[in-house]
Order: sequence, then C-alpha cells, then structure tokens
Amino acid sequence: MPQLANNAWEALLSAHARLMKEFAAEDIWQELSMREYDVLYTLSKCREPLRIGELHRHVLLSQPALSRMVDRLVERGFIERGPDPADGRGVRLSLTDTGRDVQRRIGRRHARDVARAVTARLSTEELRQLETICGKLAR
Repeated sequence: MPQLANNAWEALLSAHARLMKEFAAEDIWQELSMREYDVLYTLSKCREPLRIGELHRHVLLSQPALSRMVDRLVERGFIERGPDPADGRGVRLSLTDTGRDVQRRIGRRHARDVARAVTARLSTEELRQLETICGKLAR
C-alpha cells in the first residue's frame, strides 16, 4: 500500500508540473505572473476581504514572499488594504475594481485553456473521478 500511495502521489505531482508548464507557456498572463494571478483568483473567490494569514493558507508561497507580492499588487492598484473590523490592528485584503477586471479577463482565457487541456486527456467520467478524489485529498 505505501508503494501505491507514493506512486499515486508522484503521478499527481508530475501531472501538476506538466500542466502548469503548459499553462505558463500560454500567452494570456499579460501584466501578471501566474503566481500573482493565483493571489487575485483566490481573493476573487472570497465573499469578504481576507487577512494575509487566511490568504496564505490558499496559495503556494511562503508568508514573506506573499507579503512582498501583496505589497507589489497594492502598489499596482490590483489589491487594497482595509481595516479589520474585528481587530483594530489587523488589515484585510480585497481586490480593487481594476484587480477584479484583470482577474476576470485573464481568468476567462485561463479557464478555456484548463478545459481544453484536461478534456483532451480525460473522459467525462474520469473528470468526475478526479474531482471527487482531489476533493477528498483537499479536505
């Protein structure tokens, strides 16, 4: 069983790396890196502004790297900082209108690229299985 689990894990990581390279090569990112897009995408899914620690749980960056990236995205007008009503010292992050527009524009193209890449390799039933399996692993 451990060998099977490790083989499955390796396959998952290899598939992720392969697809990410394909997506990175697409000419859609414009003024953002894929990691910057990931931060904007994560914020776009949230109903309320997030503290940086909450944002950190959803992106694959170290806390210091995320903090620097947030600073750059604030400077560029994509993210804004606001007060945390629950903690006067805390700060919450949210997308600006510009950030939301950029995320949506790039996101539409990225979603098409993702759909094209995975539907070219997987059947509808395999896509359902993948969603179920990954959902279990994410919980």
